Amino acid sequence: MGLKIQNGKIVDAVNNLNFVGDIYIQDGKIIAFNDEPLNFQSDEIIDATDKIVCAGFVDLSVRLQDVVKEASVALKSGVTSFCVQPDIKPIIDTPEVVKHLKDSAKLAQVHFIGALTQKLEGNELSSMLSLKQAGCIAVSNGNLPVKNLLILRRAMEYAASHDLLFIYRPNEFSLSNGGCAHEGAFATRYGLPSVPEAAETIALEQCLELVELTGCRVHFGQLSTKRSVIKLQQAKKYGLNVSADVAMHQLHLSENDMVPFDSNYHVLPPFRSEEDRDFLRAGLLNGTIDAVCSDHQPHSLDAKLAAFPETQAGISSLETLLPLLLKLVDDGVIDLAKGLALLNAKPAKTLGLKTGSLAVDMPADICVFDPNLNWDVNSENWKSTGINTPFWGKTLKGRVTHTITSSNQTSKVTSIE
Repeated sequence: MGLKIQNGKIVDAVNNLNFVGDIYIQDGKIIAFNDEPLNFQSDEIIDATDKIVCAGFVDLSVRLQDVVKEASVALKSGVTSFCVQPDIKPIIDTPEVVKHLKDSAKLAQVHFIGALTQKLEGNELSSMLSLKQAGCIAVSNGNLPVKNLLILRRAMEYAASHDLLFIYRPNEFSLSNGGCAHEGAFATRYGLPSVPEAAETIALEQCLELVELTGCRVHFGQLSTKRSVIKLQQAKKYGLNVSADVAMHQLHLSENDMVPFDSNYHVLPPFRSEEDRDFLRAGLLNGTIDAVCSDHQPHSLDAKLAAFPETQAGISSLETLLPLLLKLVDDGVIDLAKGLALLNAKPAKTLGLKTGSLAVDMPADICVFDPNLNWDVNSENWKSTGINTPFWGKTLKGRVTHTITSSNQTSKVTSIE
């Protein structure tokens, strides 16, 4: 299949691309920019006038029950590759589960993270090598605890011996103790069980010590505090093989933005202080934090109807990923090219995927979006099965118009319409 994307503003930080021009795609790969190749025949032309063309997004953390449905949402949000966390149903702790999920999804852009421990109970190690051989791209215990540091050490040694990326969401459960809000003014005012920042930073520090001991390659998921950024920066300075991401909503909202009793603001890690939020932003700029993810967790209405502490944590966030990045750009927090790299090139590098940038012979995983299109977050425009978002009813700017994915030497175009 021959595909031409014409008159778009092509932006790619990896290859220093920032110009208005054309991209030519053949058999699922980029074959040229601007000058049409000899004997090229286009089966389809996308007019990208006044639009941005960039590499498709790579999302490091989603939790899905309906993989096929939400994969469609991901494509319409510009996400061409995403990682499914292991703490879903069924838990991704055996090769048979991986095969079942792959057969159900039948989508090349879905990557599965295997369970670090059996049934994610934190007691016995899973068969990580078998999970890797079945196609898991990394291992993790999701949001669930590993029972003690010896088990964590053994797990990291096992992962290191098979060159498996370990994705770790730092949270000392004995300190977080079922909390649902940051240990600050909001939790105090409304009498909510709280999560101190030390629950994250102590777990982070312990894992960093084990990284030095085991040599395991560790990616820290969804950091939320100033002190975590500082500790990670120091670890990188001294050469530890670590990386980290932050959820997009943590870069915009703090405890001061929370609406009392609105469970759409119930997330883990919780929204922290404004100082924490500002340090997360600074961590992106100085390279301490390597990537931004959606941490997409769509829930049914029932999951968010109980009292705030009793509701399920999480936000449906794939569809707000791009517009919230563009808001950071508009607010002067980061420039467009570097911001897009946090969604495509850098997470792709973390996972070792050959995608995330635009160059000749690279897979044609591409996002086309209108940066100036305003749209309302409502039932008419929302595609996900979960409407649990604090941005419901808001007007956001920037929306994906086309997503191109490559697989089996072909290109597939997904339109938002």
